[in-house]
Amino acid sequence: MVLTKEYRICMPMTKEEYQTGQLYMIARHSLQQSGDGEGVEVVENKECHDEKHGKGQFTEKRIHLSSRLPYWIQAIIPKLFYVTEKGWNYYPFTITEYTCSFIPRFSISIETKYENNNGCTENCMNLSPDQLAERIVDHIDIAYDEISAKHYKEEEDPRFFKSKKTLRGPPSGRLEN
Repeated sequence: MVLTKEYRICMPMTKEEYQTGQLYMIARHSLQQSGDGEGVEVVENKECHDEKHGKGQFTEKRIHLSSRLPYWIQAIIPKLFYVTEKGWNYYPFTITEYTCSFIPRFSISIETKYENNNGCTENCMNLSPDQLAERIVDHIDIAYDEISAKHYKEEEDPRFFKSKKTLRGPPSGRLEN
């Protein structure tokens, strides 16, 4: 089964600024989630090349999750459970694939393209007419869409952030496409 879901996330920054923040947050999250034999294990990290996208970086990671799963799931899966993440970063285009050691036929493939606009490009991934007809588009506003209290952190809320360096922010209202 193939599901094509397109998320249009309008960000209050350039794609170059986002790339810097994204690299930082990936490293920070990997560090926070690792320890005691759990977390992120980098298997491979090397330069790669693609005829269409040019020079890039390939990374393979194993994300060890066993102790972070609910107990009822831990009871039925092997102790050596992990998710493999393979990523090809040709910024501003990336491909990320996820597979599971416990269910080898299950996989998720994510293609991402970053653009300097408000999410208005109608076919940024150059999908065929058939793929466009099946595609589901979801617009996400990082500042004003609801978030559960469990995941909310006021210090990370973009509605209240003002950059001292760029003097931008907080956002003035809902972003429109």
